[in-house]
Amino acid sequence: MSAVTLSYENGTLRVDGDASGIPLVEEDPRSGVARAPAYRYAALRDLLSQRAGGFEDRVLDLPDLDLTTDYDLRAYQRDALDAWRDAGKRGVLELPTGSGKTVVAIAAMVELGVPTLVVVPTVDLLDQWARELEAEFGVPVGRFGGGEQRAEAVTVSTYDSAYLKAEDVGDDFGFVVFDEVHHLGGEGYRDVARLLAAPFRLGLTATFERPDGAHEVVEELVGSVAYRASVDDLAGEHLAAYDIKRVEVELTDEERERYEEAQGTFVDYLRSSGLSLTSGSDYQKLVMRSGSDPRAREALLAKQRARDVMMNADRKVEELARILDRHRGDRVIVFTAHTDLVYRLSERFLLPAITSETGAKERREILSRFREGRYSRVVAANVLDEGVDVPDANVAVVLSGSGSEREFTQRLGRVLRPKEGNSESPTGRALLYELVSAETAEERVADRRR
Repeated sequence: MSAVTLSYENGTLRVDGDASGIPLVEEDPRSGVARAPAYRYAALRDLLSQRAGGFEDRVLDLPDLDLTTDYDLRAYQRDALDAWRDAGKRGVLELPTGSGKTVVAIAAMVELGVPTLVVVPTVDLLDQWARELEAEFGVPVGRFGGGEQRAEAVTVSTYDSAYLKAEDVGDDFGFVVFDEVHHLGGEGYRDVARLLAAPFRLGLTATFERPDGAHEVVEELVGSVAYRASVDDLAGEHLAAYDIKRVEVELTDEERERYEEAQGTFVDYLRSSGLSLTSGSDYQKLVMRSGSDPRAREALLAKQRARDVMMNADRKVEELARILDRHRGDRVIVFTAHTDLVYRLSERFLLPAITSETGAKERREILSRFREGRYSRVVAANVLDEGVDVPDANVAVVLSGSGSEREFTQRLGRVLRPKEGNSESPTGRALLYELVSAETAEERVADRRR
């Protein structure tokens, strides 16, 4: 059996020589060349090392990096790193927001000492990671995204830029870190992981499983969950201890009338069509029918009207006024699901507002002032849920949101940063308020995300 040569070519592993009978390898019908997916490099290398005749590995020719860190890992961070190492230096770490996932990734980079690509979902996170890595390692950090396309031995990229660059840089890195790795389950983003040959892979997330089941694809591309710790596992000792207070508010008579009318239209259609509120597939059927069925379209519009009423109830605003008055000395983040409500609250309570419409410069300035203590409270619509470096707060107020466990975990994580205690909260205990409209579908939404 003759030796084979393994090399990287156009986002794939090219296998020259006698490739017959080698698992993972198939003949490319266009070129007649034997190939394997680039992401299977580690597995294919292991297979070939046990094969008679040996093989020549030309896939990666990377320099050794001399990286050091001053971070002293906490016990759970060491456990997470150990678990990832035991899993073959591939896999996902599921840790709460604020628990220091970045620190574990930096420790892994130091241990491996190979060129590394860090992939993140937003430009804000790209900037955050680049600053952190430059400060820690004292080396230039490349950037793909945010108007730059500059490669270095340590490079940070957005998922969008990595999607465009992966085929060209697929053999430039030995280690790839996917921050907020659940994004990798998206159809286009999967190719980022498929086209990279990096044998060492680390995924970071607060909530790994996706409702659409695409986390199973992520497991194939990055590895399964190697270590998992919940908020409750770390609260008190490593993160701030916390309380969640659910406050139910009544709709006004006028709101109740509008809600019942809209919700009734929606529920009546479901009953007449045999669809179920509890079935995700049935909801998709309703959406599809709305394109051709006027009654289905009206049902969807009615559902949205009912949702708007319950999530933007006037008495939630009144309750928020009491909460803000009660927590005058605390640092407060107010979360909503609607941009219009953000501006309404901003005007009424003179709160700095952050929405998807807020420019990057203005958002950084608001968060900087919040960090410095010049602002003690902000209000935001979804954009602070993920991918933004949010300064420490100790009180969060959720006026409205989805039933997503991921969204709720991210929001709770914004007030669970490690704390040493302060004058307003000597124990460092965090507090999250959920404001829920009573006797509406929002009660089910709140139960689902919990």
